Amino acid sequence: MNCTTLGIDLAKQVFQLHGVDARGHVVVQKRVSRSKLRETVAQLPPCLIGMEACSSAQYWAREFEKLGHTVKLISPQFVKPYVKGNKNDSRDAEAICEAVARPHMRFVPLKTVESQDSQAIHRMRSRLIKERTALVNQIRGVLAERGIVIAQGLSRLRKQLPTIVEDLSNELTPLGREVRRELYDHLVALDERVSRAEGLVQRVFTQSVACQKLAQVEGIGPVVATAVVAAVGNAREFPNGRHLAAWLGLVPRQHSTGGKERLLGISKRGDRYLRTLLIHGARATVHRARRKTDARSRWIQNLEQRRGKNIATVAIANKNARIAWAPLTSDAEYRKAA
Repeated sequence: MNCTTLGIDLAKQVFQLHGVDARGHVVVQKRVSRSKLRETVAQLPPCLIGMEACSSAQYWAREFEKLGHTVKLISPQFVKPYVKGNKNDSRDAEAICEAVARPHMRFVPLKTVESQDSQAIHRMRSRLIKERTALVNQIRGVLAERGIVIAQGLSRLRKQLPTIVEDLSNELTPLGREVRRELYDHLVALDERVSRAEGLVQRVFTQSVACQKLAQVEGIGPVVATAVVAAVGNAREFPNGRHLAAWLGLVPRQHSTGGKERLLGISKRGDRYLRTLLIHGARATVHRARRKTDARSRWIQNLEQRRGKNIATVAIANKNARIAWAPLTSDAEYRKAA
């Protein structure tokens, strides 16, 4: 077969293949089971393979690259316009084959096994923190039902809850004390699991030179640095830092027509978790800049006075994303403002 472009509609057990030659004639159109997918692709000459970015796409991309193929991953939203008529697996594979051959198509960067492991750590840590937050809210709720209110802050809850459980002068019944003691034990266990997850993040940080270079930027610590390196992958996929910031959704949304430009709020595209981390780091940077007198801090102070704290925070997050692109694409070190 003279297959030059192949589109694969990924699934759990059954995969649909659609391949064309250099003139656009269909030469491959078949359904393949999971056990025979690698064998079928290995029989094809080296070609361009397109797939939608999903949970198993990174694994298959690495497997197909071992066979000598060139693999490109596409966001599903960019494949949708190429689907002809009603949706089915065959037309999805045909649309992927058509979309991957477009000269100006945007692709999802391929990730290494190490990057996926680092992302798994961050997802686990994020889930544990959300679970702990839900547990804290539940504890506050069951205490408020008995007229007991604890000041805001996780540290204050950790400190006061054991005292409340052991205080015999309050209105808690023996059963109520036992329930709240179980909730406190669950909170302690979650704190230990979050600490272990952060220890894994620190281990990844100490083993990565790129993460340590990113941590030199104000507003980027070990958690943000490891998340950026894991999510971005090959930063050379982005022509410059502005493209990286746009990929993270940190640039204004545009709704322009008739030659009139209209900029709205930030687009909020891309990885929400990574964007949240960058904004949290930027918020801390804005807070610390009020006590500093260097050039960057003075610029942040002036920006906050002119546009407000929230806009200044997003601007710093955007700037940090653009700065992070340079160390990831070269051997350059971060240079602070004079």
